[in-house]
Amino acid sequence: MRKLIVNADDFGLHPGVNKAVIEGHVSGCITSTSLMPGGAAYAGAVDLAAKYPELGVGVHLTLVGGEKPVLDQALVPSLVDEEGRLFNDYLQFIARFIVGKVNLAEVRLELAAQLDKVFGSGLVPTHVDSHQHLHVLPGISDIVLDLAWSRGIKALRVSDEPLSFIGGYPFAPGRLIGRTALTLLATLVRRKAKRRGFSVPDFFFGMLAGGNMKEEYLLKIIEQLPPGVSEIMVHPGNDDLALGAAYHWPLHWQSELSALTSAAVINRLATMNINLVSFKELAHG
Repeated sequence: MRKLIVNADDFGLHPGVNKAVIEGHVSGCITSTSLMPGGAAYAGAVDLAAKYPELGVGVHLTLVGGEKPVLDQALVPSLVDEEGRLFNDYLQFIARFIVGKVNLAEVRLELAAQLDKVFGSGLVPTHVDSHQHLHVLPGISDIVLDLAWSRGIKALRVSDEPLSFIGGYPFAPGRLIGRTALTLLATLVRRKAKRRGFSVPDFFFGMLAGGNMKEEYLLKIIEQLPPGVSEIMVHPGNDDLALGAAYHWPLHWQSELSALTSAAVINRLATMNINLVSFKELAHG
């Protein structure tokens, strides 16, 4: 039997993302989303989540992306730039991490505050993952597992897309190299999480085509889903112009939303008898 979690990242980032996640859930195949505790549209996302209880909501732990930390910047000085914002991307963060400029005690404080903020909203998170996959870094993965388990969160994204999977996506060599490194790190986290009793999907897809999950690429992933539980990571939005102006990321939000709500995708899932689930069902068997 094949089960599929379709998880939309960045819930709470922007109103255009929030609306797209809900549209993709109501009219498409999105079953799960990951909420950014420090996102500019966090409050709106929490309100929407309360109206759609069938949508699984996890925590998108955030250590990069240009947003402000949840804690006061004075408490986490190694995590912020001169403007008091989290560093722009994973490359900046990892460069600092490698040379010892990231204080892991501050990472623990900030991530704990992010989790507690979500619990304080009344939501019960189904899982944890992270913005730009930083939860798979050595040291940080241990912190994330500790914090999640202590709060009763027993499911985790493991972003180890199979190294043999290409899916027809016209990727750049640099993206393949990045995917390879991520998969190797995430494979170690998978073993560690399972030893500690976490539930994790058997397979993960969406890294090579991340940010450009057009209908043709989504269909190719669906057609090649192996038996077991898979997660597909997606990034829907409803206004490329507004989102592109706010966040200079090479994402194709509207194309992803169109793919997630397309009749071809919905029909293919039905004809292949793929059961759509969320991390909630995964964690509870």
